[in-house]
Amino acid sequence: MAAAGAPPPRALSAELRRAPLAAGLAPPRQGTRARASWPLPRQETVCSRGRLISTMSSSRSLACSPCRCAQVALADAEIAYQPEAEKHAGVLAYELVQGNLVQWNSFMDKSIPDPPTAVLLHGILGSGKNWGSFAKRLAQEFPMWQFLLVDLRCHGDSASIKKRGSHTVASTAFDVLKLIGQLRLSPRVLVGHSFGGKVALSMVDQAAKPLARPVRVWVLDATPGKVRSGLDGEDHPVELIDFLRRMPVQQVNSKQEVVDALVKAKFSVDVARWVATNLRRSSPSGSRSSPSYSWIFNLNGISEMYKSYEDTNLWRIVENVPRGVHINFLKAERSLHRWALEDLQRIHTAEEVAADEAGGVEMHVLEDAGHWVHADNPDGLFRILSSTFRIETSLRGRE
Repeated sequence: MAAAGAPPPRALSAELRRAPLAAGLAPPRQGTRARASWPLPRQETVCSRGRLISTMSSSRSLACSPCRCAQVALADAEIAYQPEAEKHAGVLAYELVQGNLVQWNSFMDKSIPDPPTAVLLHGILGSGKNWGSFAKRLAQEFPMWQFLLVDLRCHGDSASIKKRGSHTVASTAFDVLKLIGQLRLSPRVLVGHSFGGKVALSMVDQAAKPLARPVRVWVLDATPGKVRSGLDGEDHPVELIDFLRRMPVQQVNSKQEVVDALVKAKFSVDVARWVATNLRRSSPSGSRSSPSYSWIFNLNGISEMYKSYEDTNLWRIVENVPRGVHINFLKAERSLHRWALEDLQRIHTAEEVAADEAGGVEMHVLEDAGHWVHADNPDGLFRILSSTFRIETSLRGRE
């Protein structure tokens, strides 16, 4: 609902932009400058499928479960810049949330440096919108920054983009590297939740460019190596993915039926409701035929991705941190993810031996939070992450 006296907000309905394949990860070349009118004070901008849409700071958000993140309600104002339709195949779908002091887009003169950028990566069975309200809050607090919210392969609006080869942590990371190369971004901060945390580490492992130096990496409630099962009664991702693959969603009449089926199969109500948000109605609304649904994600590909998440070991990055990289691990106090004493000891040992002046390893604990850190304790997570953006903003000011 809109605030009293305000014009009714318009929901973000445009499809996310698919970026063309990057020709490579080489430094940007000179180009032409595209003119655009820029946001008024106290506004933010969201880039969606080639459009920059202005959002008022007072607009409210619509919560989703269990992460209760936002699908941002947008005001009607639009920036009058429409790029030409891309001719190449897409890499990934994304949204770009910009603070009100950012006056840049990827179609401007390529000699103009990009503003400080953070990439936010979701976990298995999630999407970029999981970070929506949190990114908006960051953009309000740090108006010089922009935040790239990505739908990883097989998820969200990237699920329809065909990918060759295996669906792995490494291939997922390379997708994101291609995307930021195409957009001419050099992110200062990478934030990955769960599966997305390993993707962020793999990005550091694979590329010197387009990652900036220094770069700060946040791995939220994930370890670099072995994925350990939770306690009995917890939701196990492998079992959830297998159950969803067997479910004939085309035969259900409502999302509630899917929720009921998941709860009956002993999955938690929160996870069941969250999973149901990934259903898309296949039959036209208002048709006389019975409604049918389909998943917006590629479950076969996601099954491969989770297997890779279990198998991928990136301890070598943590125990031999590349120069100019600072890796932060965040453990949720009530995490479903099973952190072993061995994991904590190895991270603390890495903290002691990482001696680069602009690099290192650090461990954090988020109190009063389960695995869904940006939902269970968003204020605590915001306080912890804010230190990174303040440090990076200060460093940027000295350059």
